[in-house]
Amino acid sequence: MWKEAEQKEIRALARRFLEEAKGVLPEYEAKEAFPWPLVRRMAELGLFGVFVPEGLGGAGLDFWAYLALLEEMGGYGSLRSILSVQQSLVLSPLLAYGTEAQKARYVPPLARGEVLGAFCLTEPEAGSDAASLRTRAHRDGDGYVLEGQKTFISHGNVAEVFLVFAKTDPEKGAKGITAFLVERKDGVRSTPLKGKLGLRAADTGMVFLDGVWVPKDRVLGEEGMGFRIALSTLDTGRISLAAGSVGISQKALEIALAHVKERKQFGKPLAAFQLVQATLAEMKAELEASRLLTYQAAAKKLSGARYTLEASLAKLFASEAANRNAYRAIQLLGGYGFFEEYEAARLYRDARVATLYEGTNEIQKLIIGAELTGLRAFS
Repeated sequence: MWKEAEQKEIRALARRFLEEAKGVLPEYEAKEAFPWPLVRRMAELGLFGVFVPEGLGGAGLDFWAYLALLEEMGGYGSLRSILSVQQSLVLSPLLAYGTEAQKARYVPPLARGEVLGAFCLTEPEAGSDAASLRTRAHRDGDGYVLEGQKTFISHGNVAEVFLVFAKTDPEKGAKGITAFLVERKDGVRSTPLKGKLGLRAADTGMVFLDGVWVPKDRVLGEEGMGFRIALSTLDTGRISLAAGSVGISQKALEIALAHVKERKQFGKPLAAFQLVQATLAEMKAELEASRLLTYQAAAKKLSGARYTLEASLAKLFASEAANRNAYRAIQLLGGYGFFEEYEAARLYRDARVATLYEGTNEIQKLIIGAELTGLRAFS
């Protein structure tokens, strides 16, 4: 059910928070430092467990409210990333596949933002071909020993809970992958990855599992269900990333509009020129198309039907549109757009990764093609 009042409320809350944050966030971006004070503030506001039931420590709102939050936060990519990793990639699979004991142990502190979580799928030799991952988990008494490493992991250095995908039966390929709930205190090591083009205040790292033992009750779902859990989680993640991309397009349009209305050339505002208006029209059209594709995917998800096609369509189009709109914003700002002070440059950098993670856009095209033809171009 569409709850407009909830969405307006959470949008207003996000805007108030961003007014507080925008003055200090650039410093964290410049230093590539994780913004712990802002994270704690988001936790105080209840932004880490938007769609989590109140009984499990969340706000008890719906998925539409969550997307509204990500749209508002989308123009500030590092902060949006922190919220969406926690909820789309960690809390979502926990709620869908976790036992009651697992939910009771992990969901409340994650939903309250007391601890952060990480989704550990990608490896140095397993990116788009996730089924080829090399991390292994073998039985050892009443549990499993995990050996391997993960890379490009959001929250890799700040998380206390890790959703780790490892092969328990390598002979079965994708069907031999299992998902585990691993805690940092189990012996997880990590190292930062610095020098990112964008999302500079969001943490990214490599995660090392060197003989980490976890009890058997830390298996999420069942043994061999890991690949299925990963794919369903990524479908949800793609919708949230599309919503964040909508936020980038929205912010780019706002920045561009403010500038062209104020800046004058040849005796009149830039906004009065035909080519400027044409560019603004393109930005608005792609913004609204992105939003509608995102909402279509969300509606399909909430209907209980399979939504892989809709999620990939939304992610593909919205992320590409975000990149085009960030580019257009810089073009309309001219030389001003080339300087960080005007935010368009940060938007441009932050938008780029949207076409890469949660499955590259090339992979999205193959997923869409397979859905249309019934034939898979990759195994």
